[in-house]
Formats: sequence, C-alpha cells, structure tokens
Amino acid sequence: MVKEGDRQTEEKIFKAATDVFEEKGFAAARMQEIADRAGINKSLLHYYFRSKEQLFGAVFPPLVMKMFEKIFSIFMLDVPFEEKIRMYYDEHINIFIKNPNLPIFILNEVAHNPDLLKKFSYEDFYSRMRNNVFQMHSSEFKKIGIEGKDMPQLMISVVSLAIFPFIARDMVQMFVPQFKENKAFIAFMQERKTFAADFVLSAMKNFKK
Repeated sequence: MVKEGDRQTEEKIFKAATDVFEEKGFAAARMQEIADRAGINKSLLHYYFRSKEQLFGAVFPPLVMKMFEKIFSIFMLDVPFEEKIRMYYDEHINIFIKNPNLPIFILNEVAHNPDLLKKFSYEDFYSRMRNNVFQMHSSEFKKIGIEGKDMPQLMISVVSLAIFPFIARDMVQMFVPQFKENKAFIAFMQERKTFAADFVLSAMKNFKK
C-alpha cells in the first residue's frame, strides 16, 4: 500500500518534471532543477526515479495522451459532425492554452526519438478514430463528396488549424508582433475556436464543387 506521504511526493515530482520537460525538453532538463521545483533534495528524487530517462518515461505518456484522448472522445460522440468540429476546437485549444509548451515539446521529442510513440499504438488509435468518424457520418460526407480516401486529409487539416499557431508561435510573432504579449495571443486563440470551425465547415460544404 502506497503511503500518503509517498503519493504526495510523487505528485510533486511528477508536476515539477512535467513543467521542466515541457519548458526545456529532455536533453536540457536537469534532475537538480526538477528536485528544486518539487521542493525536495536530489537524493530523494533519485530514490523515486533512478534516472532522468526513467522519470521522462513516467511523464511522457500522460502528456501525449492529453492530445489524443480528448480528440477521440469528442469525435466518438453521437452528435452531428458540425457539432463535433466546434467542440473539438473549443476543447483542444483550451488544452493548449493551459499547456502552451505541450505541442512543441512532444513534436521535438518525437523528432529526436521516433521510438517514443511506438509503444503506445497511436497509429492504431488514429486509424480507429478516422474510420469510425467516416462510418458515423458517411451520409453527411456523401452529400458533399467526401470519400473514405479523403479522411486523412480532412482529419490532419482539422488538427493542424488548432496546433499550428502554438508550435509556430515564434514565427507567427514575426508577422503579428502583438502576439509577443501572451494576453493578445490567448485572445486570438479564443477567437480561433470559432474561426477555425467556420473555416473547416465552409470548406467541407464547398468540397469538390
């Protein structure tokens, strides 16, 4: 049985490690900084997690699942596709506003170590979601000319409209300098929830016309 004190210490470590890994990535993260943020000494940190690799292995999966579970749950709801699109942008952008370093952190780490995702079967996860969405809305898609082979293009386009401003924020600031102010950027992303949904739905209605 895990003692309450041990559980609280693990939670502090997990929170501190998540923050440091998101901010600096695996390579630049230091166990001493994680221990300092958790409010414990480095020896105690090593008692719970023997190495930075082991700690990263504990932190990375739930971070990635933030980006997949919410998407899957929304697109599996028994509601019209338009409603799903609007719910998706609302929820997914909220996740990124609360965790602005999460998208670029995951992309950077996977780029350096492609094997990170293999153990989680995300390819199967995405395939099931894509196929289920097409089956659930086949009549809606048929009316506008979207076929099964178009689903990868559609789903990637939907996701990229939410994620791109976060992973390319430094570049976006070159064109929109006011986004250097976090308040302005967040306001823009709040507006983007409606804009992106309207954009996708309008494009779908005019698909292949």
